Amino acid sequence: MMTAAGEGGAGREIRGCERLQRALSDCHRRMPPGPARESACRHLNRALAECLVSAACPEECEAVRSLCPSAGTALKRSQCQNAQLSLSLCLSSLQLPP
Repeated sequence: MMTAAGEGGAGREIRGCERLQRALSDCHRRMPPGPARESACRHLNRALAECLVSAACPEECEAVRSLCPSAGTALKRSQCQNAQLSLSLCLSSLQLPP
């Protein structure tokens, strides 16, 4: 099971990203620490991050995907900024207090 704080972390459980978490863990086990590991595992790290964000804040994430693919008009940029702010607020609301 996956948590919002990552492997072994405490936090809200996020389902659906377990396969990516296992693949990233396997990549880290196979590769020695350093730039080669970072390069080899980068796509899995990004995919896991996107999966976790999508699972935690699905509506806000979809709004960013649909409103922010390109610069567009001033209105589109404003809508994109608002969508990004909503996503940021959603993710912040899920963080554990220090």
